[in-house]
Amino acid sequence: MSGSEIPFKDTWRIAHIALDEETILWRNADVEQERRIAIFDLIEENTFKPVRAAAAGHDGPYRLQLAVQDGRLAMMIADGSSGTGDGAGEGHGDILETLIIGLARFRRPIREYFAICDSYYQAIRKATAAEIETIDMARRGVHNRAAELLMERLEGKVETDFATARRLFTLICVLHIRG
Repeated sequence: MSGSEIPFKDTWRIAHIALDEETILWRNADVEQERRIAIFDLIEENTFKPVRAAAAGHDGPYRLQLAVQDGRLAMMIADGSSGTGDGAGEGHGDILETLIIGLARFRRPIREYFAICDSYYQAIRKATAAEIETIDMARRGVHNRAAELLMERLEGKVETDFATARRLFTLICVLHIRG
């Protein structure tokens, strides 16, 4: 669902996000920049309402940790306020739930996204503006389709908007970098 279809509260949002650093085996300056931008933009503006947690009265904001475990995305959602610190990091709020999302349907979009990003990073160093624009349009297309797929996979679990799903997909890609 998009944020425009849901009367979201200001609290239905991610206030902090962390990536499982053990999952990230390798990164370069370009990837690190993508990660920083995605996290910054996500924290600045996002819509994130975990359905079960909200139904239980936890209106957020939320802390989110992303990891890849056994080929699946683990999304650990914790209360964004100070709490007992039982797993989301000491003093970081109580864990509300952990969602496990199969990543099999994301293999191709992730592979395509890496390939097009590689072409983009090479192009910005030596290609014409028109060539860069063409590659960037293709990159946005892959990114948009993957964000729609992520929204489908989160349906019934997390209500979010398109921009949030795009940024989350970027971070999912960062978790898949193998070097």
